[in-house]
Amino acid sequence: MIRTLQPGQRCEVWIASATGASELAFATDEILLEAPNWTLDGQALILNGHGALWRLDLSGGLEKVAITGIPDLNNDHVLAPDGSTIYLSANDGHIYRADLDGGEADRLTADDGWFHFLHGVSPDGQTLAYVGIEAGDFTQPGRLITMPAAGGPSALLDTGPGHCDGPEYSPDGEWLYFNTEAFTDRPGRAQLARVRTSGGKPEHLLESDTVDWFPHLSPDGRLASYIRFPGGTEGHPADLPVDVVVVSTSDWATPLHTWPLFGGQGTLNVNSWSPDSERFAYVAYPVSTSIGTP
Repeated sequence: MIRTLQPGQRCEVWIASATGASELAFATDEILLEAPNWTLDGQALILNGHGALWRLDLSGGLEKVAITGIPDLNNDHVLAPDGSTIYLSANDGHIYRADLDGGEADRLTADDGWFHFLHGVSPDGQTLAYVGIEAGDFTQPGRLITMPAAGGPSALLDTGPGHCDGPEYSPDGEWLYFNTEAFTDRPGRAQLARVRTSGGKPEHLLESDTVDWFPHLSPDGRLASYIRFPGGTEGHPADLPVDVVVVSTSDWATPLHTWPLFGGQGTLNVNSWSPDSERFAYVAYPVSTSIGTP
């Protein structure tokens, strides 16, 4: 399903600084953009919108990336460490690989009875981490699965009961960071966690009364961003008041900076830190007749 803006709603792409500042980079009332990645050269953001991939040049405009041989995309996409390859999840439940400049995409996942939602690529570029949902039955919990980036057999990591989402590698490749409902028997209680890539018991990073999703580490590993939903929120829906939060990875319990906004789904689904670890991008979706600060 392709998301669109509501009447009177705008899409705003913001760039936040690790110091707490933020600036509006782009706004439109024509297309709903989601899930920014930062390019390796630091010059542009890669987003999805209306089933396609888009490049937002930070010194220019928005341009569609002409990728062929792929169904409509969802908002799960990750740039490879080489800076020129992108891995993409599509609405057919499969993961694809393409050149960031465009061209024909290659499908990587097999017809194995799972829907595959990509979130992470290892620092050496050899392994992908994704959420698998068996038979595309969204009443079933997502499972953390890894596979070779070139395609091939997958491996299931045990993260306990409950839905998990957003698995992303630490910069040293030793950990996968994610959100999970494994620490509670109540729905609407997603919390942040990590597990070693070699397996083991997941570690609870932050115990809170909010619903916390999508932990994203800066490239230097010092900081992390995540999105905070109101307590009791089930899943990660769109169009509600949320907070984007930055913490030190040495102290997840103490926010360094917080940005309240109207958004949710699409705001911070994938890692959007700049290569120098100084800034990150997020998307807000205010319903208003004019653009304002979040």
